[in-house]
Amino acid sequence: MKRKLINWLGLLGIVQLLSYTAALVFSPLAFPGYNWMEQAASDLSAIDAPSHVLWNQLSALYDTGSVVCATCIAIYVSENKISTKLFRLGIYLFVIMNWISRVGYQMFALSDAGKDIAGFQEVMHMVVTACVVLLSIASLVILIIAGFKDKKKKGVGVSAAIALGMMFMGPIGMMAFPPQYFGVFERFSTIAAVGFTAVLGVCLFNRFNEEYKEIN
Repeated sequence: MKRKLINWLGLLGIVQLLSYTAALVFSPLAFPGYNWMEQAASDLSAIDAPSHVLWNQLSALYDTGSVVCATCIAIYVSENKISTKLFRLGIYLFVIMNWISRVGYQMFALSDAGKDIAGFQEVMHMVVTACVVLLSIASLVILIIAGFKDKKKKGVGVSAAIALGMMFMGPIGMMAFPPQYFGVFERFSTIAAVGFTAVLGVCLFNRFNEEYKEIN
């Protein structure tokens, strides 16, 4: 069976990962004095940050690609009844997380790099972060369980477990190591979700290895 357009759009998962990586690597060049080992990645995209424009340019394909890819994944697994209801629920929650991340951080970007959490904008930024983290954990846990119950989706389950492990490495590292390494471990958490979106995008490109509709 030939791939349809929606399957080819799964490649946006790889594109958004490359775009995000480029923003992480090159945006600090436009931010004098920025210490990536100590400072959060979100400081680079802060409204008043000198790297704000460069970050937006480099992450443009990430901003759009992640949401388009995630949405196509949700549509595909829903229309084709991929795997079990539990598996699809995990996918839906992960897609909702992507939308909240995209819209929420756009609406409530940090107004100043490294600024203390005090004003409404900063507080809402943290609220969005809390929603993203909770939905990420919930969706990944569900996909781990569903993936190991369905042998055909074991690869997704393993990938979800790796992403969840990376996500937990962030807060664990922040507590176990000095503040000078906050940025290092914070990146584990942020890259986990972006990387897992890429994995699901590849799955979409490969039609989740399903050649038939499965009724549950």
